[in-house]
Amino acid sequence: MKKSSGEVIYVGKAKSLKSRVSSYFNNSAKSPKTEILVSHIRDFEFLITKSDTEAFVLENNLIKKHSPKYNIRLKDDKSYPYVLVDHNEPFPRLQYVRRFKRTKGKEIFGPFVVGSNISEVIRIATKSFGLRDCSLREFKSRKEPCLLYQMHQCSAPCVEKISEEEYKKDLDLVLNLFKGKGNKSIKFLEKKMHEAADIELFEKAGMIRDNITVLNDFLNVSIQENVEFEKGPKNIDVFGFHIGEFDIDMAIYMVRNGILLGHKNFNFPIVDLNDEINLELETFLFQYYSSTQDTLPDVIFVPEEFKTDKSFVDAVFEINQSMKVKKPTKKYGQLMKLAIDQAFEHQRVRLSNQESIYVGLNKLADLLGMRERPVVLECYDVAVFQGTSPTAAQIVFHNGKPDRKNYRHYGLEVREEGNNDFAMMKELMRRRIPKGNLPDVFIVDGGKGQVSSLLEVLREENIDIPVCGIAKSKSGKKDSFKSLSVSKTEERLIIPGRVNPYILSKNMSLFRIITQMRDEAHRFSRRLHHKKEKGRVITSWLDEIDGIGPKTRQKILKKMDLSIDELAELSVMELRTKFELTEKIAINIFEYLKQGDQDGSPDPNV
Repeated sequence: MKKSSGEVIYVGKAKSLKSRVSSYFNNSAKSPKTEILVSHIRDFEFLITKSDTEAFVLENNLIKKHSPKYNIRLKDDKSYPYVLVDHNEPFPRLQYVRRFKRTKGKEIFGPFVVGSNISEVIRIATKSFGLRDCSLREFKSRKEPCLLYQMHQCSAPCVEKISEEEYKKDLDLVLNLFKGKGNKSIKFLEKKMHEAADIELFEKAGMIRDNITVLNDFLNVSIQENVEFEKGPKNIDVFGFHIGEFDIDMAIYMVRNGILLGHKNFNFPIVDLNDEINLELETFLFQYYSSTQDTLPDVIFVPEEFKTDKSFVDAVFEINQSMKVKKPTKKYGQLMKLAIDQAFEHQRVRLSNQESIYVGLNKLADLLGMRERPVVLECYDVAVFQGTSPTAAQIVFHNGKPDRKNYRHYGLEVREEGNNDFAMMKELMRRRIPKGNLPDVFIVDGGKGQVSSLLEVLREENIDIPVCGIAKSKSGKKDSFKSLSVSKTEERLIIPGRVNPYILSKNMSLFRIITQMRDEAHRFSRRLHHKKEKGRVITSWLDEIDGIGPKTRQKILKKMDLSIDELAELSVMELRTKFELTEKIAINIFEYLKQGDQDGSPDPNV
């Protein structure tokens, strides 16, 4: 489905294209997202495939290629650690990585998701078995062994203190820790510990003992006691999901080499679905397994209620011909229950945290370097209409909630240069500060210029209160196939002294608080702006009448409760009595209004 510009906005597959496409346009109830999607569709492009499996693969490739706005793409917002061993290097070492490219000779273990303390495990395993810890460049340039060799924490392969064969034995013992054979490695270390104790090297024995404790903790976390992995496939994924009121959460438990590495979580809003839930889940899983960096499992276990379509099973087989999709046997039932419970619990905690204002306020305190969570926030917005009737709004939130009794309007000076946001911000703050009861944080609707203007006034007054600004930015990316620019709007928090703005979508609790304040400031500021602008247009004709000075004008405005048409119907005596005017001024108003009836001025519609 395409927009008029040719941009692909949705990709879908169906055995019957006619019924599938027409379902988007019939009168049956559609989700708000589908209605928006349909409103943008201006063209279709159809591709015929030989089989359901081919359609599955093609759909996934097109989604990756075009990143359609209305397709849900399965994303995991975390970057997990891996252990990489590059056997292309002489005397390979353990490397902690989060991003890598798979090439021949590289052995990857992971991802290590929760509770593994993998960086500490790498450090201890490297020193316990004397593996090199230096970069390849350092290794090749070294002429003398480093201090680690003297501390018996490195076997110094750089200066040939150990042969490649002996080093490989030590490396294999370390890799056993990640291959489900960790007991062999632990027994080797226990033997070294006892040997050290026998010759009264008690400090060395104690260090080995402490290292064994850390490695045992790692192995105990990695081994799932409720499931016996000794028999059956060593590499499996267990997929569970929970359908809530608004969201669907998924959890994938990963077992590699008989070791439970941990789990990954994903979620998406139900309102974003354009297909049946089961079909969408299949699509998302296929996306995950066709693009993941992780070692692929031999078997994917899915819940009983998850209906696996043959096209999905065949498509998974095409990713890796050793990979199968199965329902869990009794042996893996407990792990399946864990995956489903994890999906449920992840949704509960996630939604609870998103709704908690304290998560957002704590994050704001962290970003601004505050010692404690802010309680009172003030947000300001300036509204100008073609250089006239400039107004500003002061919005106050207390503990993340609107405190409307402390909202304030400011009428600002009309400037000869017209719209000068920076000057108006300074005027606003110079009038606000003397009123006292200052907030914990000042927030301004604007970028670096507005933030700097506010800070300048605070510095003049020697006031040390954090300041930040909220601004939108558009980041565009070009589609290499269609050469189309796709824009994405982001809400950013401008923080003094920080080079790059903070992307508010990283913390939804803070996002909601800040954007709600900004939107409330817009609404409140424009309300006064429109009121002032309306008053300016309605009363500007008074300035054209002879004899009306500021005091008389103000007296008329206070009692002005009639439209221009109604005023024109009044006699001189009625005008004089209603507004307490002299006879001369009443006559001048009467004649001006009668003249307006003839030449169209003032505007009777105002």
